[in-house]
Amino acid sequence: MKKALLIASVLFIAVVSTACINNIAVQELNNKAAEYMQKGDYESAMNRLQASIDLDASMYETHYNLGIAALNAKKYDKAIEAFENGIKIKPDYTNFYYSLGAAQSSYADELTEEVSAEAADSESEAIEDETSKTEDNDIKAIELKQSAISNFTKYLEMNPDAEDKETVEELIEDCNTYIKEKSVKE
Repeated sequence: MKKALLIASVLFIAVVSTACINNIAVQELNNKAAEYMQKGDYESAMNRLQASIDLDASMYETHYNLGIAALNAKKYDKAIEAFENGIKIKPDYTNFYYSLGAAQSSYADELTEEVSAEAADSESEAIEDETSKTEDNDIKAIELKQSAISNFTKYLEMNPDAEDKETVEELIEDCNTYIKEKSVKE
C-alpha cells in the first residue's frame, strides 16, 4: 500500500512538474513572438506562436496572436485557420470575429488582384485558362466576402457599443458592393 502511494505521489509530481515546465516554455515562446511582432518580423512570430500552440493548444490568445501575425504577413489561409481555431476555444471573444472578417475580406481582395495581374501578363493563347482561373477566384472571393460580412455582423451583434462600429459598418458595405459588382459580371 505504501509503495502504491509512493508511486502515485511520484507520478503526480512528475505531471505537475511537466505542466509547469510546459507553461514556462509556452510563455517564453509567446513573449519572443511579441518581440518579433513589434519588429515586424511576422514569419518568426508565426513560427514561435505555432510552436507555442504545439505545446498547448488551449490558449485562445495564442491563436489570436498567430492570426494577427499571419494577417500582417498576408498569409490569409493561416490567419483564417488560426482565428477559426481560436473561436472553437473561446467563441465569446469578439475580436476573433472582426479579425476573421478582415482576413477573409483581405484574402478576397488578394485573389482579385492576383487574377488582374496575371491577366495583364498573360498571352492570348492562355486566355481560356486565365478565364477559368478568374471565374474560380471570383467565386472564392465572393464566398470569402460573404463570410466576412457574417463575421463583421457577429462582431457588431456581440459588441453593439463598439468604438469602431462605423468602420465595421463601412467594411460590411464594401463587402456588399464587391459582391454586387462581381455578381453582375457573371
